[in-house]
Amino acid sequence: MTSNSQPIRVVLVEDDIYCQARLLAALSAAEDLIVVAVFVEGKPALDWLKKNSLDVLLCDLGLPDVPGLAVISTCAQLHPKADILVVTMYDDQTHIVRALEAGASGYLLKDGMQNEIAAQVRELRDGGAPMTPVIARQVLKRFRPAVTVSNQTILKSRREPQSSELTAKELLILNRIAQGFRYAEIANLEKISVNTVNTHVKRIYSKLAVSSRTEAVFEAQNMGLLDTGISGNKLRQI
Repeated sequence: MTSNSQPIRVVLVEDDIYCQARLLAALSAAEDLIVVAVFVEGKPALDWLKKNSLDVLLCDLGLPDVPGLAVISTCAQLHPKADILVVTMYDDQTHIVRALEAGASGYLLKDGMQNEIAAQVRELRDGGAPMTPVIARQVLKRFRPAVTVSNQTILKSRREPQSSELTAKELLILNRIAQGFRYAEIANLEKISVNTVNTHVKRIYSKLAVSSRTEAVFEAQNMGLLDTGISGNKLRQI
């Protein structure tokens, strides 16, 4: 964090005290993040959100008093400039879709992600949509039934490359995003910096007229830009 920048203000809502402690330790160790409030229940968090401001909300879905979705939707309504990241054990489509519809921009599973949470928060603030790979695949499955255009129609709809269309590198990065790779993983695979990945992603968002990872994947799939013949395991071997 530079001397002129402000730390990212994070609010943590997590009722599992062990998970909360691990997340809090990881967040507190980052110089550019500051945890301004921690809650084990939803109602106190709702009261806090009505009186205070924040940059990022980290929220579990299974809270003991009120649904985590209530906290998420309230935060989205009261603080539209804040980013919301779900941290939960639920990996089914129903919870994922409801959380995204309520205002979440990212969705992480608790298992094995605590050490990366600071990077995930930064990615969120940079305009990304961090998701555990299995969650990204669930999102893809959710939207696939809506794509009814035939392959022949898709091929006919493709235009000759223009300056406003995605470059080969952007298409590759978009496909890796669709497979659930995180920015750091893409940077490692492509031998480029995370900042360069962020730049490519922002250009992808601009060209597709979207504002999140989920929207980008959905639009790319509709346009026939995703290489559906490459599985996640194959991509990881490239």
